[in-house]
Amino acid sequence: MKSMNKSSRNVMTFSGGIHPAGDGKELTNKLAIRSAKLLERYFVLLAENAGKPPVPVVKKGDKVRKYQLIAKADGAVSANLHAPTSGEVGGIIEVPGPMGVPAMAIEIISDGEDSGDVPYEPICNWETADPDLLLQRVIDAGLVGMGGASFPTHVKLKPPPGKAVDMLILNGAECEPYLTADHRLMFEKPEKVVRGAAIFARILGVRRPAIGVEINKGDAIEALERFEDRYGVDIVPLQVRYPQGSEKQLINAITGRTVRSGGLPMDAGCVVQNVGTAAALSDAVVKGIPLVERIVTVTGDVVVSPGNWKLKLGTPAIEAVKLAGGVTEEPGKLIFGGPMMGFAQKSFQVPVAKNTSGILLLPFKLAVNYEASGCIRCGRCVQGCPMHLMPCLLSTAIEADRIDLALQNHVMDCMECGSCAYVCPDHRPLVQNIRRAKAELRKQFANERK
Repeated sequence: MKSMNKSSRNVMTFSGGIHPAGDGKELTNKLAIRSAKLLERYFVLLAENAGKPPVPVVKKGDKVRKYQLIAKADGAVSANLHAPTSGEVGGIIEVPGPMGVPAMAIEIISDGEDSGDVPYEPICNWETADPDLLLQRVIDAGLVGMGGASFPTHVKLKPPPGKAVDMLILNGAECEPYLTADHRLMFEKPEKVVRGAAIFARILGVRRPAIGVEINKGDAIEALERFEDRYGVDIVPLQVRYPQGSEKQLINAITGRTVRSGGLPMDAGCVVQNVGTAAALSDAVVKGIPLVERIVTVTGDVVVSPGNWKLKLGTPAIEAVKLAGGVTEEPGKLIFGGPMMGFAQKSFQVPVAKNTSGILLLPFKLAVNYEASGCIRCGRCVQGCPMHLMPCLLSTAIEADRIDLALQNHVMDCMECGSCAYVCPDHRPLVQNIRRAKAELRKQFANERK
């Protein structure tokens, strides 16, 4: 991709998708990031990354310092965990998990000092440093995809033989309604984000990376543009359209390339990282500190004072809601993430993890209850699907237990963005059906490999 003249830039987009009405971003997009007060207890989830969870290296009663390694990556697809504050390990206990089932966490009882030594030597000469040294810092710092997928970052930075990567894209679209954490990060800490993009590019050997940002974040685009020439990065404005931030749609919008069915971004010569991950990489390299906190949008129509907060990993959701002043009425739904791709939670005790971009509380009137009515063949879900699938056919097949038919029609390519369910006039449980089919197929594939 060639460097673009700022005055002649085209606004990029993709085919398909939707534009949700009343996206709720106005509640927080003008509010500066605030740091949360120190809590008495944190519950750091072990399973904060896709793949195998790390193995604890501390036990009940151990004294820990802030930034100290508390769980070591277990295998190639895993990520280190570090203490978000100083104190004592209360134990390795079971807590409510973000997927609706109990999860194991390391409880840290704060000593009130929030003190610790920087564990890694800053790499001040990163522009000329060995890429392998920078890659090792990614591993040491426990970086994962902070946009939601939580895939260990280092895995995406080591293309396998035969996969030539010539393009790095940072995802600054933040197209999910209500969420503004990435927006505020790009606006308030633009150099950190752009520097992170340049470090990623150094590791991959990519000449000039791009940062895609939707044009409803004009202040963030202007802030980032101040550093693009200094770090050799292009800022690419994108149309406001959901799900613009999905990897395959982002790649298509910025490069014109198409990721084949069943393929990965590397198949199109691309690697996509989140802007939050880039900022965390910048801190890990330049300051030597691991990932122990992140920016979270705490918002919703029933929240007293919505905002963006820098929260330590392991912060229970209830404490984040208290920061926002509590609620005006009993919420109809608690969601981690946004309303389209986020996951509803059963408990306010679920802790913040590396991929928690938002804590959203919706009133009962906005908490959609899906119905099991029959498809009316209107075709709206087909028009809205950014992957050009037929959600109506997939859902009907799955309801008839024809998982084989769903597989033949590329159900595994579904990114579960929720565009189909959003436009369905009958409120059919399209995404839920597709998730069930994908889970059954993954189980089937795993059994076949045994």
